[in-house]
Amino acid sequence: MTEQLHAGIAEYKIGHAPQTLAALGLGSCVATVIYDEEHHLGGISHIMLPDSTAFSASQTTNHAKFANLALPEMVTALRQAGATGPLTAKIAGGAQMFKTASTQLNIGQRNIMAVEATLAQLAIPIVARHVGGTQGRTMIVDLVDFSTMIRIVHDGTIYI
Repeated sequence: MTEQLHAGIAEYKIGHAPQTLAALGLGSCVATVIYDEEHHLGGISHIMLPDSTAFSASQTTNHAKFANLALPEMVTALRQAGATGPLTAKIAGGAQMFKTASTQLNIGQRNIMAVEATLAQLAIPIVARHVGGTQGRTMIVDLVDFSTMIRIVHDGTIYI
């Protein structure tokens, strides 16, 4: 049986094939998987908040919580683990879990935008996404071939 590494909320994990990576129970959080196809090496982050700039230094000690800190740190960890090839990404999550008229309070959409902006700054293309909506998801990634399963609450399974 293949080992599955789970990234909990505000965590990231790095793995090598034949491992799989997973982020379970994504609501407004965004899972980002970054993959080196040449080395079958990847990382998955379970991002909770878009950006750390509104918080004090003592509130940002867990970099994995924030898109603007987690993704650059995860890329560094991937490079240290042996990723030398071009990197690509897939993202999932960012649902609007509660009805609100305020776009400022739609943390899911803000998380999506922050992940996309951070990946663009890192020059990592997003090759697939399943984001937004109002339903929770789980993302599971096979590091052998980068196949990615998304389980959608009350709506089945898709592959991106």
